[in-house]
Amino acid sequence: MSSSDEITVIKVLMVCLGNICRSPTAHGVFQQRINSHNLQNRIMVDSAGTGDWHIGQSPDHRAASAAKARGYPLDDLRARQVQAADFHEYDYILAMDHENLSELKASCPEDCQHKLALFLSYSDREEEVVPDPYYSGDDGFELVLDMVEEASDNLLNELVRRHLN
Repeated sequence: MSSSDEITVIKVLMVCLGNICRSPTAHGVFQQRINSHNLQNRIMVDSAGTGDWHIGQSPDHRAASAAKARGYPLDDLRARQVQAADFHEYDYILAMDHENLSELKASCPEDCQHKLALFLSYSDREEEVVPDPYYSGDDGFELVLDMVEEASDNLLNELVRRHLN
């Protein structure tokens, strides 16, 4: 196979603080979108946190329950921290809020800064950030899902338009 025949795989990393609520939710929703469009060999998604205190843990039970109720299983996901290699490995590194975007910018090499953005930059909503539902009630997790579903649809459309047509 010549290099021009190689299949390009677009790699997306969803990032929040602890990688137990917002980013695994975005990971699960976006993975379902990828699967439903049969793009598993063309787009890969993962998630990570800027913090290290939940490494190896499953997603928050409330996030997992809300996601499962909408058909997004998060059972196989485990929290991990963003690594230096991620900046070179991923094509899109999407933060859930300004704080995490700032953390990413501070540790990201200059030649990879263009990969960083807010996840909701792919949304039609006025909000710029996905709020952390950790200290909220069930409504917070439902709001996160609403935001993530819309942004995931728009992100997938953008990736297909930009890279796969």
